[in-house]
Amino acid sequence: MELRVNERVRSVKDGDPGRSLLSVLRDELDLTGTKYGCGEGQCGACTVLLDGLPTRSCLTTLKAAAGKKITTIEGLERNGELHPLQQAFIDADAMQCGYCTAGMIVSGAGLLAKNPDPTTPEILHAMQGNVCRCGTYPKIVNAVRLAARSLKRGSHAA
Repeated sequence: MELRVNERVRSVKDGDPGRSLLSVLRDELDLTGTKYGCGEGQCGACTVLLDGLPTRSCLTTLKAAAGKKITTIEGLERNGELHPLQQAFIDADAMQCGYCTAGMIVSGAGLLAKNPDPTTPEILHAMQGNVCRCGTYPKIVNAVRLAARSLKRGSHAA
């Protein structure tokens, strides 16, 4: 089986259609930025973009991902340059333990790709499925705002 991950076609040795996308990304494709959290789709740590939509990879089967464009946290950078949201998380000090960071950034990138100038309620709505155990939600919202401003200036092709 083949998957299109981060703009590359990748071969999957164990093509069991019921296998989780998360396990393939981490265990077979060595893309460990996507984290295992709860395993039930409730925490958002495993979020990837599937055809541009934030998707819980722990619940997504290979069958459901086949033929779709998959973007992980690793796929957001371009030519060695961090995605504006990755940089904004650093600038806004929006991470503490790191448990939620990849999923938060991927969810936020999905939001900014479809809505480049979200309001605070829109940011909160888009991020509501992602849990931050450290409670840095205000900094996360600020990071999304910073990234939106950066994207407006055209510093990165999302």
